[in-house]
Amino acid sequence: MLSDFNLLASTMRGNERQMRYELKFLLKEVGDPEPKVDKAGIRGLVVAKTTLDPVEVTEKFHALLQERPYEFRYALRIIPIEKVAQTGIEEIKATALELAAAKLAENESFRITVEKRFTNIHSREIIEAIATNIPNKVDLHNPDKILLIEVLGGYTGISIVKPTDVISVQKEKML
Repeated sequence: MLSDFNLLASTMRGNERQMRYELKFLLKEVGDPEPKVDKAGIRGLVVAKTTLDPVEVTEKFHALLQERPYEFRYALRIIPIEKVAQTGIEEIKATALELAAAKLAENESFRITVEKRFTNIHSREIIEAIATNIPNKVDLHNPDKILLIEVLGGYTGISIVKPTDVISVQKEKML
């Protein structure tokens, strides 16, 4: 698995190989000449490293999904990842707080969303370690930004994004 991934994509279990081909094709479509795409070692997940900004990539994917929805056959969700840390409370906390300081404006509300796989760390531990150190207002239902914590065994992808930056392919195809 790539340890410095900046995109995480989910697909139906068993479709990881097709998802890797699809994601590589889509990344080339939006301007990355040599994207790296690999299995995550977890069924239903694929990771990628793009030379482009991962949030801009998801914006371009939104436009591509509107124009040519048939290009997205295997993707379920595509998530931008801004930083990768070793999985451990202190490492995740330090990386998340560094991102929060850089990307959360004083008046912006936030929510922490944790998705974890192959770890014994509890979501509540992660949330409490981070949330108590961010002075911004918490809004669980309609936040300005989402602090995403994606734990994949020994690596954890972390991002602070707008709710619209995460692509949910099925929802968008229905719009």
